[in-house]
Amino acid sequence: MLMEDLKTTSHALKEWAVAIKALETGKTIMLLRKGGIHERGGSFHVAQKEVLLYPTYEHQQAFMLKSEYADIISPVTPGWRPETVRISSWASITDILPINNESIVNSLLPFHIWNKYFICDRLKWKPSQPLYVLLLRTYKLPQSQEIIYRRQYGGCKSWIDLAENVDVSRSTPVLGDYIYSQLVEKIRSLIGDKLYAPYV
Repeated sequence: MLMEDLKTTSHALKEWAVAIKALETGKTIMLLRKGGIHERGGSFHVAQKEVLLYPTYEHQQAFMLKSEYADIISPVTPGWRPETVRISSWASITDILPINNESIVNSLLPFHIWNKYFICDRLKWKPSQPLYVLLLRTYKLPQSQEIIYRRQYGGCKSWIDLAENVDVSRSTPVLGDYIYSQLVEKIRSLIGDKLYAPYV
């Protein structure tokens, strides 16, 4: 689907707010995922290619982030829930790359916000399953949208459907075509260019 074809959507990907901020400012195009505890079928799948970026705060851990990102997160108390959630961007997931090799994952350190502890922790959790590298072309909404928090948005899951559609028309890409394609090429060359697309 071309960017201009998408007008509204309710599909969302939950991710740490600090990671979404990095995507929105062009500091990264990469997320590393193994899925939430309540992931369907117990393994990670990409449910939708075009998703709103839904920021979460309760599981952000400074010790898993590079220092420049660890310093900007604000801890919240256990059980904290927002009254509203601000949606300010959406993304097209252009590449899904599974990795089991720790040395390859370590070679990607310059391209994302996490540190080596996070990488080691993710690789050890469910070791029979790969760590998925998601590459996202991020678009900023012309105006942030405040949505009411609902209980069904909570829990350890990656993908949610919002109760209302969000208008994504007139969005602008964070990175230009050339810069984004160059970053994708560099990352895929490190991984070995093994494109994987488990959309369901």
